[in-house]
Amino acid sequence: MRTSGQKLFTPQLTHESSLKTLVENRTVHTLNYCELNLFETYQESHLVPLKFNDLVVTSMLRGKKIMHLFDDPEFDYFPGETVIVPSNVEMKIDFPEASFDNPTQCLALAIDHQKIEDTLQFLNERYPKDGSSDFWRLNHSDYFFYNNQEMAATINKLIQVCMGNNLTKDVLADIALQELLIHMIQQQTVNAIRENSFSDHSSLLNHIVKFIREHINDRLTMSDLTNEACMSKTSFYRYFKRELGMSPNEFVLNERIKFAKSLLKNPDIQVNQVCFESGFDDCNYFIRAFKKIEGITPKQFQQCQGKLVL
Repeated sequence: MRTSGQKLFTPQLTHESSLKTLVENRTVHTLNYCELNLFETYQESHLVPLKFNDLVVTSMLRGKKIMHLFDDPEFDYFPGETVIVPSNVEMKIDFPEASFDNPTQCLALAIDHQKIEDTLQFLNERYPKDGSSDFWRLNHSDYFFYNNQEMAATINKLIQVCMGNNLTKDVLADIALQELLIHMIQQQTVNAIRENSFSDHSSLLNHIVKFIREHINDRLTMSDLTNEACMSKTSFYRYFKRELGMSPNEFVLNERIKFAKSLLKNPDIQVNQVCFESGFDDCNYFIRAFKKIEGITPKQFQQCQGKLVL
């Protein structure tokens, strides 16, 4: 089952009389440190090349694409998803379903290289990470994101600022670009944790994540976590929020749901058993939390797993 991310604001499509091409019709909004490109495609096309001189953050707004990037396998690209592409890297794109009745629309936000470097330098100086070998940095090999609420809100802000007429739009965009870079780095850390490939991150974060996973069946409290980290509650909360963009309680909840999903692959297990084995005390709360994160109930998720096996 494919996870869905937070969908973005969709600008109005270009009027038919103003279209310059039916494949990747482009509208550009240029600011000091970024360039917002809106692309629309109205006919089926394949292996359309696209390349930018700067790092570009792309997000699907309408329709479906198939992306060919680096030497990795092709992948479907839908609204609610974001892909970052380094400078001067060519992507090739298929539009298997595009038509006048079902156009694709995608944004590509090109960010000035110096702006990225200045932001990373500022973060490393003002908010250094734990350990001398761990820094704020973008991982170009981790390029695919499901938009979380914070990332979606920041990209929406950039769309509105770039398309607006505010006299201070460059200043507002500058602040939003910093927010976006922070959210992307935090999400990359979360992705690394999910894939158990976060050895480059701080030993403290490694230790706490391991502790949470080893005690996922237990009733973990904030005191348990702060005692394990040897930090005050305030310092620990700030540390966790800085590293992952979410609170410790939010992370524990997501880990419990992840563990519950692994249990639900067993078609014979009961939902209430999954609830208690995942560290929840209340089945009604478990079902509500599961549905909020996954979009469906635990039982529906279990039934879908059964269909996938068939």
